[in-house]
Amino acid sequence: MQNLMNWLGGLFKSEEGQTLSEYALILILIAVAAIVAIGLLGDAIVGVLTEIAGAL
Repeated sequence: MQNLMNWLGGLFKSEEGQTLSEYALILILIAVAAIVAIGLLGDAIVGVLTEIAGAL
């Protein structure tokens, strides 16, 4: 019975899953920042690409 209690206690003290969730949050934050940046700079990027295409 003591072994079972130690095993269950170890499950709640483990921090392995915490690292995965932190990486997921960082990835989501980067994705949101990229979407916002593209949204704000979208017209400028299209203008530059159109200018390059016209020069070619």
